[in-house]
Amino acid sequence: MTTTGLSSKERMAIPRQPMPEQDPVARGRTFAEVNLGYEVETAVLEATRCLACRRPPCVAGCPVGVRIDEFVPLIATRDFAAAARIVAEDNALAAICGRVCPQEAQCEGVCVLERKHRSVAIGNLERFIADWDRERGGSELSPPTPTGHRVAVVGAGPAGLTCAADLARMGHEVTIFEALHEPGGVLAYGIPPYRLPRDVVDAEVGRIRELGVSLETDAVIGMAGSIDDLLHAEGFDAVFVGSGAGAPRFLDIPGEDLVGVSTANEFLTRVNLMKAYRPGATTPVYDLQGARVAVFGGGNTAMDAVRTALRLGASDAMIMYRRTIEDMPARREEIHHAEDEGVQLMTLLAPIEFIGDDEGRLTAVRLVVMAQGEPDSSGRRRPEPIPGSEFIEEIQAAIVAIGNDPNPILRRTTADLDHTSRGTIVVDPESGATTKPGVFAGGDIVTGGATVILAMGAGRRAAREIDECLRADA
Repeated sequence: MTTTGLSSKERMAIPRQPMPEQDPVARGRTFAEVNLGYEVETAVLEATRCLACRRPPCVAGCPVGVRIDEFVPLIATRDFAAAARIVAEDNALAAICGRVCPQEAQCEGVCVLERKHRSVAIGNLERFIADWDRERGGSELSPPTPTGHRVAVVGAGPAGLTCAADLARMGHEVTIFEALHEPGGVLAYGIPPYRLPRDVVDAEVGRIRELGVSLETDAVIGMAGSIDDLLHAEGFDAVFVGSGAGAPRFLDIPGEDLVGVSTANEFLTRVNLMKAYRPGATTPVYDLQGARVAVFGGGNTAMDAVRTALRLGASDAMIMYRRTIEDMPARREEIHHAEDEGVQLMTLLAPIEFIGDDEGRLTAVRLVVMAQGEPDSSGRRRPEPIPGSEFIEEIQAAIVAIGNDPNPILRRTTADLDHTSRGTIVVDPESGATTKPGVFAGGDIVTGGATVILAMGAGRRAAREIDECLRADA
């Protein structure tokens, strides 16, 4: 189909192109990627819907400032190489963002077509061009002039990887220190391969290494050396902290220590990072074959956990959430996929006790029915228990997915780094600068659990500030 030379009216008449997906029945028992990606002709047609706004709100709506207004029209004209270069320059993790970012609340949410039509599928197009680029070896970027400055990055998650990539492109020597045995942070341990394949993460990290970034794994800053050691003994000129929020929150109800109760962090880390999803894997995961599994929470992590449990053989995979479906913070796409696969969404319910047998194994959960009260600080109606509504539901496994907090190691070992009462690091929101000279921070360690793209935006802002500070001191 020839799409060049179309009027705005003709472009707006083109319907948004759906993302091809695996069949829901088949995919519910496999860890293969659910979304299959656009074919070339589909991508070209979708990109043609872009109206090429003079003042594109989508760019402002992107936390990392990808030049959407430039790369999308290039896809429409089939200049994929030029589109790929723009995306590679702006986003070190484009293939990941195209898969897991909540575009509907960011770039797509402010697309002018969203007012009367459906927005351009920017996320799908970013994924398309990033995959196209990766399959051809990646775009060549101009090498920077070395500055002679050295920067340490703590944490190889989205914030740290983005900060490291930008600093390397600016000419600085960068070393990432990652606590786990593989880089990626939440990309590696938190997001299942049916949403984000491991080879995509490995390829994106590989591209960052090709920029000259060094990576040290199994390096827990705060135990194997401190931030002060990095600045003084190791001679780094600046430090960026992007260590995330990996400490899970608990329900604090009786029976939470029973065998069969786990947090989503533990469960997903064992499945994703320790490869329990592979056939014949020996990774210790509670046997879910034929089990009734309840996941408590309504965010993306809860959806990841319940859909993973289904793939590990659960006979019933249930979300139990104290608010309504409309109040769930999970992406609409994730909720839709979960329902299609057979996940049961049980709302306005709250757990008050886990019940076990004489051997300390989980057998049931005591629940209370909730009613919607007045709106709280989040703008959602506050759930309130209905007296006398308690009942017991038989389950063999429970997964708690109600959020995370930062690990307290850095707080204990860096006295002059100010923290909030929640354990997050205090920073200047524009620059990422902390109260400790030469130290910057961003991502979940600052905001608490948030999205991949917001963490990346923080890493990018901090990289710019670090670069300015280092050049000013030169």
